[in-house]
Amino acid sequence: MSDKSQRTKVTGIVRRAFPVQLEVRAKKGTSNTRTIEGYASVTETPFQMWDWLGPYDEVVRTGAFGKTLAESPQVQLLLNHSGLAMAYTKAGSLRLSEDTTGLAMGSDVNVSRNDVSDMVTAIEDGAVDEMSFAFRVTRQMWSPDYDQRDILEVDLHRGDVSVVNFGANPATSVAPAMRSADFDRLDEQDARALYERLARRFEDPQPDDSGMPLYLAQAAALAL
Repeated sequence: MSDKSQRTKVTGIVRRAFPVQLEVRAKKGTSNTRTIEGYASVTETPFQMWDWLGPYDEVVRTGAFGKTLAESPQVQLLLNHSGLAMAYTKAGSLRLSEDTTGLAMGSDVNVSRNDVSDMVTAIEDGAVDEMSFAFRVTRQMWSPDYDQRDILEVDLHRGDVSVVNFGANPATSVAPAMRSADFDRLDEQDARALYERLARRFEDPQPDDSGMPLYLAQAAALAL
């Protein structure tokens, strides 16, 4: 298991989902194209995440999308983060921008495709009302107690925005496992933060037979 300070070293694609209002309308001059608009992310709105040490707040800050959007990222519109692309920034059928609400999405989709038609019908019926986006965090800031993570900048290139049935439950989000050897690689600041967090988490401060405080011994055992 990993403490919150160790999460600052984690890289890779992550996903976040938000309940949104999706709008569908026919595109003028076409018979098979529908335009879908909504928000793939909402900024300046804390939402609760969990790891093995408990809850923390995460906030995508205004401006987090500015740099990546200026670089014309290749992003696709998917359903539940899988399947064939339904729209694509490279083709001009998917448009992304940032405003005061968050990451705005507009897409032109072809309802002559069965999968697209099913998705559009589900949106119109109100059966789905969440969007998610896949991204990499390129700049972040944690509060001193690691109880809040501010996402300051993201990379959307080769990620996706998705209409989803339900976003991943934050309560099931688990940080990558920390091997026991990773404890030795923590710098002084992260090691101290880990020590203090574990001290608050475990009630019994008595050392085990090895001389290690019990709460650290328990944490190390979990990481094996």
